[in-house]
Amino acid sequence: MGVLEGKVAIVTGASRGIGKGIAIALAAEGASVYVTGRTVHDGDHDLPGTVGQTAAECTARGGKGIAVAVDHSDDGQVAALFDRVKADHGRLDILVNNAFALPDDLTDPGGFWEKPLSNWQMVDVGVRSNFVAAWHAAKIMVPQGSGLIVAISGYVGVTYTYGTIFGTCKSAVDRMARDMAVELKPHGVSSVSLWQGLTLTERAIRNLANIPGLEGRAATRPEEACSPEFPGRVIAAMASDPEIMKRSGGTFITAELAQDYGITDVDGRTIPSLRATRGSPIWQPV
Repeated sequence: MGVLEGKVAIVTGASRGIGKGIAIALAAEGASVYVTGRTVHDGDHDLPGTVGQTAAECTARGGKGIAVAVDHSDDGQVAALFDRVKADHGRLDILVNNAFALPDDLTDPGGFWEKPLSNWQMVDVGVRSNFVAAWHAAKIMVPQGSGLIVAISGYVGVTYTYGTIFGTCKSAVDRMARDMAVELKPHGVSSVSLWQGLTLTERAIRNLANIPGLEGRAATRPEEACSPEFPGRVIAAMASDPEIMKRSGGTFITAELAQDYGITDVDGRTIPSLRATRGSPIWQPV
């Protein structure tokens, strides 16, 4: 039996990428995982992956994957998701807020004034969507007196990476996770933010292959990268940690937590922390 046998999780934005990897890693430890995203059919997105395919992989890995099509910019669809989880299970143990609206021009050169105002969608699906999902999760977790809410962030929270709005979003996510932890602490619910470095998602692999000079940047060195499942392994360890409340409110570098828990990547590698070159988290546990 996995360490998450009987636990219920929601991973947002899990059709592909980091969200997919996290969902599969949680399922591999026995969790029932609700996989959300907008991609339902092959061809709906220019990158491969659908919510159904991720859910099927979750089930194949030993847990239970439940695919739910959700546009996290639509509050009604988000509310329906949490209503379904509560009706199905009566509980929620883990929420991973990973959904993010990455614009196609994120890695393009140019100042913020040279890019479209529509890039503000990163705030709508990346900050506001985190709050809405956590708001619903807390209404389930607080009465049960337990739960873990994880925000997926990165070194960009303190170090300029790609653009103004991107950095603003991740800084906001870190602070929001910390302040939620203050309010959740009396109820036994933990809230943390995790800093990912380069993760070899479908998008990252495509960009590294097609964008000249990208591979040599501080944030995109393949030798420092991890698989999409790596953060999920760390989250599984956190969710099964009886002393997880001691970490609540903190922003953590995923690679450092992995070393604390004795976790390696899927290929056995130890992923390096980039604290020395890319910055240190601001927020400590409350």
